[in-house]
Amino acid sequence: MNNINLKGCGTALVTPFRNGEVDYDAFAALVDSQVAAGIDFLVPLGTTGETPCLTDEEKIRVLTLAKERSCGKPVVAGVGTNSLEHTIANIRLLEPHGVDVFLVVVPYYNKPPQEGMYRYFKAVAESTSKPVLLYNVPGRTGANLEAATTLRLAQIDNVIGIKEASSNRGQILDIIAGRPEGFLVLSGNDDETFPLMKAGADGVISVASNVAPVPVAKLAHAMLEGKVEKAAGLHEKLSPLFRNCFVESNPIPAKAALAAMGMMENELRLPLVPAQQKTYDLMVETVKNLGLL
Repeated sequence: MNNINLKGCGTALVTPFRNGEVDYDAFAALVDSQVAAGIDFLVPLGTTGETPCLTDEEKIRVLTLAKERSCGKPVVAGVGTNSLEHTIANIRLLEPHGVDVFLVVVPYYNKPPQEGMYRYFKAVAESTSKPVLLYNVPGRTGANLEAATTLRLAQIDNVIGIKEASSNRGQILDIIAGRPEGFLVLSGNDDETFPLMKAGADGVISVASNVAPVPVAKLAHAMLEGKVEKAAGLHEKLSPLFRNCFVESNPIPAKAALAAMGMMENELRLPLVPAQQKTYDLMVETVKNLGLL
């Protein structure tokens, strides 16, 4: 089932807004810049894309644009909710529009037990012939997908991997050690990409690569090529960006940086709001130090 290459660096794309509407021109330009920078795959409609605040029509247009401008790179679309019915409805909505892989987050707020998570993801996987990528981010969902449950789900043919953002190093190493052949483990935190890939992870779904796609992609590629010293240098150089992208809730700092770079308006949809001035100033300084401004 896993004949789609998601190794390396994928970008969790932000969704630009202008005057309350999705800025499709800015989104198209963002995708073009990502492809040109050497990003390996695109991830629209995730948490970073403020997807819970998008209409179904907006989701379709964002996905369609990403696919049309992907130059053949895989497109991984976020569809997860805290309702099995709604998640499957998202899959049905987006399936005809060029999705290569569905990214499905652990159901948030419900705090399901491990058996509930297993049955939920199994039902999601059975609802589609497309590959499914699990997403574990307990800091946002309030529930942790344990290694044993991940490895149990890894036996399902079209469950091809996991985006792991638990920051539980032992848990992630257990998944890497126990996974079947071909099951992907991707870092969900930019600052953990280097150590996790050193331990055998396959890449990252990155927020920081919205802002600095070239060096973030080079870091992941260096690790895939076994160039650990080169990757270590890039990790050190990028660490302030990795850290500062999360001084406020994602994607607030990333959008501040992209606005400073002239790529889009510094606009979000409620309940998110633009960065505080001190965060905006910090992101300007960060991108200047990387030579991006």
